[in-house]
Amino acid sequence: MKQQQRTSLKKWLGLVFAGSMMMSGHAYAQFDRASMLADSCVGCHGVDGISSGPAIPSIAGMSEYYFKESMKAYRSGERPSTIMQRIAKGYTDEDIEAMAGYFANLEYVPVEQEHNDKVAKIGAKLHDRFCSKCHEDAGTLPGDDSGFLSGQMKPYLQYSMDDFTSGHRDMERKMKRALDKLDKAYGDDGITALIEYYASGEK
Repeated sequence: MKQQQRTSLKKWLGLVFAGSMMMSGHAYAQFDRASMLADSCVGCHGVDGISSGPAIPSIAGMSEYYFKESMKAYRSGERPSTIMQRIAKGYTDEDIEAMAGYFANLEYVPVEQEHNDKVAKIGAKLHDRFCSKCHEDAGTLPGDDSGFLSGQMKPYLQYSMDDFTSGHRDMERKMKRALDKLDKAYGDDGITALIEYYASGEK
């Protein structure tokens, strides 16, 4: 190889290396920013997004779409909350985007808790009949773009169901139809069975 060609090759390799380092540095900076933003969620949603609070959901592994839509709904007041609206108002769209990506890359870990196995088995059948079209694998697939169900804390599941069935929280028409059918066929026992099933962490 001629001297001129070797010199050109070295320059080209140097540029490629420098470019890759810049991209790596940018990616690290973005992750570091997202991590710092997510630190503010630890107090309620737990380390790495796995909640230890009975009325607070785990958010690790949540789809980016659902995280962003939830935060924006809290921020606007569209979704009822006790404290989340005030918290969400402190974040820009860019902040929410960064946090959504951060939590989506964490592993969702179902919480172990006491539950009624017998009732949970009934709930599994009801889930397959009324809920599985939108909440596959007992509601643990991020691709469903909805909140996780199986493995969430039982009080949180109960509060959420109460909000939906009382009309305090809006829901899509297909979900309302499903819950109306469940209520007509099984009443409150149907909701109780679903909650026990989700609390079991089974799929």
